[in-house]
Order: sequence, then C-alpha cells, then structure tokens
Amino acid sequence: MPIELSKETRQQLCESIKRYFEDEMDEPIGDLKAVLLLDYCLAEIGPSIYNKAIRDAQAYMQEKTSDMDSVCYEPELGYWKDKG
Repeated sequence: MPIELSKETRQQLCESIKRYFEDEMDEPIGDLKAVLLLDYCLAEIGPSIYNKAIRDAQAYMQEKTSDMDSVCYEPELGYWKDKG
C-alpha cells in the first residue's frame, strides 16, 4: 500500500528537507531535489516504518484483548448463591 500524503503535508516535508540540507549540510537544494528525496524516502523507507507501526499496534491490541477474560467477566447463575 503506497503511503499517500496530503498536498499540504508533502509541501511541509519538502520545506523541512530543504531546511535540513541548508542547516546541517551547508548545501542548499531546490524544490525538485527535495521532492525526489521525499518520494524516495516514502517508497524505500516508508514501508518499513509503516510495517513496524502496524506490528506495534497489533501487539498492543493483542495485549489489551488477551486480558478481556479477567477484566470483562461476570460469574453466571450467581443469583441464588448470593441468597444462600
């Protein structure tokens, strides 16, 4: 599943990439290079980050649902036991 970003987010990320190159590498880059780098990162690195986030979310949900038996349980047929 390709990672889709809104136009505004893509623009903000490209500006961030351009600033990073200017501040950290003392090498200004233009809009085209920033867009190409962003596209590369989304295509090559993005899926690894996405998959890790999905695995983390699955583990979290499995942990929460495995505890449902102890948290979400009511004893059955207990009316007469309480009256006894």
